[in-house]
Amino acid sequence: DMGRTPTPAGGRKGTTALNYANIKYCDISNGSGVRTSLFVSGCRRHCENCFNKVAWDFAYGKPFDKTVRNQILASLKPDYVSGLSLLGGEPFEPENQRALVPFLHDVKVLYPHKTIWCYTGNVYETELLQPSPSRCEVTDEMLGYIDILVDGAFVQDLYDISLRFRGSSNQRILDMNATRAAGHAVLWQDDPVFADHKM
Repeated sequence: DMGRTPTPAGGRKGTTALNYANIKYCDISNGSGVRTSLFVSGCRRHCENCFNKVAWDFAYGKPFDKTVRNQILASLKPDYVSGLSLLGGEPFEPENQRALVPFLHDVKVLYPHKTIWCYTGNVYETELLQPSPSRCEVTDEMLGYIDILVDGAFVQDLYDISLRFRGSSNQRILDMNATRAAGHAVLWQDDPVFADHKM
């Protein structure tokens, strides 16, 4: 028994422990409407000028335990809350996907009409649908729970302060329900008042 790997603190054997860097309740900057935003820890991309470098470390922050999950689920209940946003770190690191999928399933069961937004440095077609370091056995299930996917790494040279819900112009906001129906990437259509930059 001496040679066995110890079970990680806070995690049962066979489950993936997830840490989170921050939770923002009543957030209006990371998706449409009022949202609860969960910033998960862990990212191997290390984009230049990342706004959240501390969350590159998988061990950063606090454990995403049952109490925290229940607090987030409760926060989504009011009618004025539009849904959940996932940021990081990188939600699509395989370890994070494995921990998030059961939680996202619960969100969809409890709140089928609320939206889940997810921000990822991965490009949808080449890194989430094709073999890549981010793709694992639960990726398709995780994608199935996501309504809006903001994809692509942050690129400092393409930074544009006028862009809504994203940092650099290479990043796309994908309507995942339309994407699944069409069989190819379909961009999310923002309210026209925001789309023309004339506000």
